[in-house]
Amino acid sequence: MRPLVSTEGPTGALPWYRPLADEVTVFTHCHRAGLPVLLKGPTGCGKTRFVEHMALRLERPLVTVACHDDTAAADLIGRHLILGGDTVWNDGPALRALRQGAILYLDEIAEARPDVLAVLHPLADHRRTIFVDRIGEAVGAQPGFLLVASYNPGYQRGLKELKPSTRQRFVALSFQHPAAEVEQEILSGETGIDPARALRLARLAHRLRQLEHLGLGDAVSTRLLVDAARLMVGGLEARQACRVAIVGPLSDDRDVVEAAHDLVALAF
Repeated sequence: MRPLVSTEGPTGALPWYRPLADEVTVFTHCHRAGLPVLLKGPTGCGKTRFVEHMALRLERPLVTVACHDDTAAADLIGRHLILGGDTVWNDGPALRALRQGAILYLDEIAEARPDVLAVLHPLADHRRTIFVDRIGEAVGAQPGFLLVASYNPGYQRGLKELKPSTRQRFVALSFQHPAAEVEQEILSGETGIDPARALRLARLAHRLRQLEHLGLGDAVSTRLLVDAARLMVGGLEARQACRVAIVGPLSDDRDVVEAAHDLVALAF
């Protein structure tokens, strides 16, 4: 059984983020109104970075849970543990976020089991409360609490979908891969790479995203471009950086890899 991944943070300086539309304004208003937010978009397009940025921008703690097939309701709520011969209750990330008035971020929510979604429903409406049978306590949201979830509609299609009863409890923000000029700005701002090479990387990604006809599963994410840019800034030759940071993680299909290598050679 895979462990639940739960992280708390971030701390320190505001994470660099380049707004693509009005998502900062909408998220801020949702936080003020206590309305849960659903972030929809492909893998690696900046959803998690956006949440980290907004948590510090709004000066709220952030509790992040990476959902997967084994994520159960108890992983979010908590469970009794035996410590020193005594049985004590240990809050899960959802209860900690409620008590702290934190932002609770559920990454890839559609991967979680159905009992998790049932627990979330009272958090995503006017109640903003979880009743915990095991301790006989109704834990309500402290000021500042916000429920945020993300998922990839394209990846989930035909596998797992969020039910309308869940989706319609959220305000939805859609994320897409940015235009080349915007992605250039993101790469330069995130890694310090010079604008000329950043634009080449962005244009390379645009061409690679057109390889869907070869059966490419996920499109090239901005995250992969950032990795390649960091390697290049560190002194690694551009083509090699693209091969190991972009093409390698992208696919094991021989036709896709060969086509991608050709595009890298054209770009650099």
